[in-house]
Amino acid sequence: MDDLRELPSLPLTLSAGQAPCVPLDVPANVATAAGLVRRAASEGSRLLVLPELFLTGYELPGITAAPDALTVRQDDPRLDPLAAACAETGTGVVVGGPTRHQETGQLRISVLVLGRDGRFVTQYDKQHSTPNERAAGFSPGTHGCTLDLDGWRLGLGICWDMGFPEHARAAALDGAHAYLVGAMLGRGSGAHQRTAVMPARALDNTSYVLLANHCAVSGPYHGCGGSAVWNPDGTLLTEAADAPAVVTATLDPAVLAAAREEDPVLIDPSLSAPVLPRTSAAL
Repeated sequence: MDDLRELPSLPLTLSAGQAPCVPLDVPANVATAAGLVRRAASEGSRLLVLPELFLTGYELPGITAAPDALTVRQDDPRLDPLAAACAETGTGVVVGGPTRHQETGQLRISVLVLGRDGRFVTQYDKQHSTPNERAAGFSPGTHGCTLDLDGWRLGLGICWDMGFPEHARAAALDGAHAYLVGAMLGRGSGAHQRTAVMPARALDNTSYVLLANHCAVSGPYHGCGGSAVWNPDGTLLTEAADAPAVVTATLDPAVLAAAREEDPVLIDPSLSAPVLPRTSAAL
């Protein structure tokens, strides 16, 4: 990013969605995702973010047992109802699902991004796979990803990525004004991570932070819900309870500018550097 002082000129409305998943049923979960897109659009949202592995649920053994049937591709016809919802409403979506690397066949935990016209935009693969995920056969991704939407730059993360400060920092140093994370945070320790880590990522980087989390049983976990948006000073802007919901927030350039004027460390890239290469895509 040439100038980290560059800020968006207009507000941007985003949403985080949470709902129960049907285990290993991609069409059913696509239908749920399409409904959430329409709900987010009705609240004025330009982009909806959904939880980690939303298209299958967090069902690692089931995915690895039938990867050909359960991984999704950018041209997957099962995504057509979701693409149609995006095109009809003008609202994009960031949706979690399992994928396979085109060349190596390695399993990845990914998000697929569909634009406001329903077309595939880009894919981000989780860079920090947990030990359990690696043991199950999932490999980490090698690139970060930043989206451009209406003058805002949005860094993508998936669950455990958020536990590594350098991941959100790399997004910020790539010019991100917000950090968007789809997660599987369970009750107990996951709920603590949500309230401790997410505000820290916002405060560390004077960036908005959005979390989309599971709110029901998914694999071995029971999601704690609490999808939310935090301001660039780490204060909570809005949050959901532990139930199906869409939470919508408007990101304000003036709030972002004030936070960065108060804490200008971000605009000195000599203080830190991205740890991995990144790609960018326009919505």
